[in-house]
Amino acid sequence: MGQVALQASRPVREDSEVPTAAYDELPDGLLVVSAGGEVLALNRAGARLLGVEPEQAVGRHVGDVLGLSDDRGHDWWAASAKLRKLPGVTRTPEQRLVLSGPSGERELMVTSRYVRQEGTLVRLVVAFRDTEARERAERGRADLVSTVAHELRSPLTSVKGFTATLLAKWDRFNDEQKKIMLQTVNADADRVTRLISELLDVSRIDSGRLELHRQVVDLGAAVKRVFAGRVATGEPPERFHLQVDGDLPEMWLDPDKMDQVLANLVENALRHGAGTVTVHVHGTGAGAEVTVSDEGEGIPSEIRKRIFAKFWRGQPRRGGTGLGLYITRGIVAAHGGSITVGRADGGGAQFRFSLPAGTPAFL
Repeated sequence: MGQVALQASRPVREDSEVPTAAYDELPDGLLVVSAGGEVLALNRAGARLLGVEPEQAVGRHVGDVLGLSDDRGHDWWAASAKLRKLPGVTRTPEQRLVLSGPSGERELMVTSRYVRQEGTLVRLVVAFRDTEARERAERGRADLVSTVAHELRSPLTSVKGFTATLLAKWDRFNDEQKKIMLQTVNADADRVTRLISELLDVSRIDSGRLELHRQVVDLGAAVKRVFAGRVATGEPPERFHLQVDGDLPEMWLDPDKMDQVLANLVENALRHGAGTVTVHVHGTGAGAEVTVSDEGEGIPSEIRKRIFAKFWRGQPRRGGTGLGLYITRGIVAAHGGSITVGRADGGGAQFRFSLPAGTPAFL
């Protein structure tokens, strides 16, 4: 494939011998520097990070454009002088450096490629990017470890305690006491299984590997199954209300995943809301729209943008991993639909998701 020339808006010295490349298409900042330290080219991403126009950067010394220092305050360009003179050095590993500018200091991840001809340095290609993305990823991993450890500790402690007690003192308990202990162990084992399933779902959603096994699904019947399951756990039947109207087209959905979506939304309404939980299934001609509403205090508008984020929990004391709504949005999106949150007519929270209809030939 032929090389793509730099766009006219990106100034480059004619005698710089900078290779033509699609620098502006790169997501990271990129700076091309001569052996003497003169800036030869700067791409769009780099210009945004540095807060300078490319035409203002070209021709200046790299230290004036990319003023970097290490954690000990040593100037990056001066400290790398010896490396630039070593014929065997062709690159430097990524390192965290501090960028000083008019707006203050910020950290960048920086790596360099040394272009040489017969051992003599011709130019440097410096790639740099903000550390925010990496820090978000690191915080996400830390949150994951913390959440998993917290959610596993309680059920595993319970399982260990009851099984150890039964093994050591089996003859001291009557059948009813043994049954209660085993039921508790079984419930805690279900909690662990559910957490593992949620983590696997998150992994598949993040990597785009969530598989759907579609078949015709009756959304009204699916809601009734979820309601029946909650009633079986002790919730009063009068707390649930289902309304189905409009002409529902043939809905080709993954039944297990759709049960998961409905169960997550109903559980969220029960845990964080109050009063009657109402599910309204409405045919739209092109598909179906489902709303799940409660009569609680609702969700403040300022946090609605964060409610589908991974590990978000509005009230941690009420339990949960903070993954249910993230998974719900991922499943709806995998079906080609969308989900929003707002305020119900009665004042509580209302989740609304839409799903397109279709046939196997188009799915």
